[in-house]
Amino acid sequence: MSKVSFLAGAAVGYVFGTRAGEKRYEQIKKQADKAWQNPAVQEKVTAATEQVKTKAPAVAAAVGQKAADAGKSAGQAAAAKAGDAKDAVANRGDKDLPETIHRGEDGELHADTSGFGPGGEKLP
Repeated sequence: MSKVSFLAGAAVGYVFGTRAGEKRYEQIKKQADKAWQNPAVQEKVTAATEQVKTKAPAVAAAVGQKAADAGKSAGQAAAAKAGDAKDAVANRGDKDLPETIHRGEDGELHADTSGFGPGGEKLP
């Protein structure tokens, strides 16, 4: 397959790089068409097409499974990191909290808003 790719690339490069003009392009095109119509080439093309058709579903399933596994692993890693971060914050204690924030009996953080804003008596 790599030899065919190399030859095809070389042919395309030659065609686009040559200064021989349209006449040489037509000669090359006729030779390529003749080679393409060769029964041996068509037999190889048909065989390759059939092989791809038979193996494509298995390859697609394998790729899909790998993607699903990678997504699951990434999700588990993210969940573990989130859990570690939550534990780190929970274990840090409340010593770093400002005076206006405290942890309630429910374990959640609460803010003392009595000293903020204009105050209830100043609102219209």
